[in-house]
Order: sequence, then structure tokens, then C-alpha cells
Amino acid sequence: MSLLGDLMGGSVQGGGSLLGVAGELIEKAGGVQGLVAMLQQHGLGDAVQSWVGTGANQPVSPGQLGQALGNGGLGGVIESMASKLGTDPQALLGQLSQVLPHAVDHLTPDGQVPSGNAGVDLGALAGLAGKLFG
Repeated sequence: MSLLGDLMGGSVQGGGSLLGVAGELIEKAGGVQGLVAMLQQHGLGDAVQSWVGTGANQPVSPGQLGQALGNGGLGGVIESMASKLGTDPQALLGQLSQVLPHAVDHLTPDGQVPSGNAGVDLGALAGLAGKLFG
């Protein structure tokens, strides 16, 4: 099975899935609004704005994402989740750099970042799993 298949774990609920990791990152950052603000502050402003907007999502490299998350205080979350999944942080960042733009895009359907730090609805991300991996 591929690393992506391993990370998805066949379920979007629970910490073992890639979208679960994305959801946990969003929650730890204080919701979509917090994650977007943090990534913008740490050098990914144009890319993140494209994820929120209604156009095409700009890509980010695993290194760029890792640096922004680390500088924003979420490096430990990546380390912890990689350990739980039995993979290395760089491999996890490689997958997250592919999935996180879609997750943010999916959670901002009208090109607007939801206000507040509401928890991430993993049910909303379940629909995204079908689109990405179905």
C-alpha cells in the first residue's frame, strides 16, 4: 500500500488519516482563520490566499510547509503525528503539502475564511476525501 493509502487509513475519522492530521493542524492553529493567518505570516501568503480564493490552488513544497509550520509553533504537531503514524516528518509533510491546500480550499467554499476558532468538521473533510481519493 502507498504511503498515502497508509495515511488515509481507509477512514477520515480519527488521527490515523491524512485528513485527520490536516484537521488536527487546523484545530491546533485556532481554526481555519488561525492556520491561514499563521501560514501567511510565515511566508506562504500568496499560496494560502489562492487556497482560500476561488481560483486554482498554488502549490507549496514540503520544505516550505514544514518551515512555516515550524516557525508558527506547529512543528511539534507534525513530529507527534508522524510518530503516531510510524512515518518520518518529511514524508508526512510531503503528503500534507498535497492535501492541505485542498482542505483549506474545501473549508472556504465561498472564498471567505470562517471567523473564530471553531473546530474542524471532519465530516466536511470526508467529502473532500471522496474527491481526492475516490
